[in-house]
Amino acid sequence: MGATREASRITNPNHCSARTKERLAVSDHGSPVSPEPALHTFRWVGSDHPHIDQPHVTHCGHMVIGLYGGNSRAGARKNEDGALVWCPADGGWEFAVLLDAHFSVDSAKLVVDAVQAERDAITSMLVRPIDTAFEALHRHLLALFRSPEFRERCAQAYGEASCLICARKSAFLWWLSVGDCVVYLLHPRLARLGQYALNQRSYFEWIGHDNTFDLPVPCYASGVRRLLPGYNMVVMATDGLLECGRRPFENPANLYEAFTRPQGGLVQAVHAVLSRVHQERGRDSATVIAWPVGIGADYDEYEHSIGAQDPTINHEHA
Repeated sequence: MGATREASRITNPNHCSARTKERLAVSDHGSPVSPEPALHTFRWVGSDHPHIDQPHVTHCGHMVIGLYGGNSRAGARKNEDGALVWCPADGGWEFAVLLDAHFSVDSAKLVVDAVQAERDAITSMLVRPIDTAFEALHRHLLALFRSPEFRERCAQAYGEASCLICARKSAFLWWLSVGDCVVYLLHPRLARLGQYALNQRSYFEWIGHDNTFDLPVPCYASGVRRLLPGYNMVVMATDGLLECGRRPFENPANLYEAFTRPQGGLVQAVHAVLSRVHQERGRDSATVIAWPVGIGADYDEYEHSIGAQDPTINHEHA
């Protein structure tokens, strides 16, 4: 493949924007307080740009996003995934929503729009102290999804979606999962013990026309994990990454190798795994959101082997 064609697949983000000027807040007494950092944002649903036969990799701040609509020779015709990503320029936290819809993209767009409308509230929670930030975020999102207004919009949607939401602040990662998207926490100490995924894929569980939040007791999974000292890689993925051809990435050890020993950094790693899905004639859409976080001084050895090649690395001394 020629260099020009390859470069067209790994681009600057077309859908990622940032408030480039820091906003100077004013206290009740009229004196300036600490400015808010610029916020990088990314919003996409598969009907915008389906990326069939063409893996596309972009970034939002230090977070890398891979989009792929499937192999047309295997029958791929549309992309029904969705993604929403926010991160401040100072790297203090990350927030990401990943969706895998079926029948139509309606339910993915519905969730993206609903969460995006809550941006100011959610970002204000993520700048709170870590001991209250995730608890507030959890309550707020459940209240949103259980609200009569949101559930009525879901009832009008054609189809439903799996939904995975993750937030990282300090040395902790929080997630909320409905359905069968997966989040991996890749770290050498965990890998030696065979631990990769944070959540278990749950089938027949969705948000949309068939809606878990219409149940008397909504079904979902949620949790918090501490990031270990050193180099942590967070990877969120829809099932199209796993269910293709010989299914190489159903073995999470293969994902660990791909994301922690890349040639050329994280952007190239995401492009490589999506290219493998294409080679395996994956019919389903595959979307990946990934970002590295270095915790404490121990990340240095990983920075020299991987992060030095990758300008997107975010170092958090916690």
